[in-house]
Amino acid sequence: MEKLSKEVEAILLERFGKDSIIALATAMDGIPYVRSVDAFYERGAFYVLTHGLSSKMKQIEQNPTVALSGDWFTAQGRGFNLGYFGKVENSHIANRMKQVFSAWIDNGHNNFDDTNTCILCIKLTSGILFSNGTRYEIDFT
Repeated sequence: MEKLSKEVEAILLERFGKDSIIALATAMDGIPYVRSVDAFYERGAFYVLTHGLSSKMKQIEQNPTVALSGDWFTAQGRGFNLGYFGKVENSHIANRMKQVFSAWIDNGHNNFDDTNTCILCIKLTSGILFSNGTRYEIDFT
């Protein structure tokens, strides 16, 4: 397994540095759960706009170990609730989300006055990426 290289980082940004649908897997009480989420990749992590009281967030609160999959990439990591979207500490990533998710973020589905509207950060720990016939085994730690 290799540390994240500039080459692999560039591939990840090209594929996932924009509004991307990925499969996110969580587990609770020994039962796995998988769902599709809107996410984007930046600096070794995926970010998801979600609701803090959702099933996925309750599962991550009990067991932060997660897996994800998308476009010839699979990875493991840890999920962290960064808290309310509108927190000052989240302004950088919130502004990035407004750009990346501009096609739908203000469509009325999200309630930004609700403090349970939060940011899920998935810090990657390891993964496998396929690109142009090459398999990259990545250590993100």
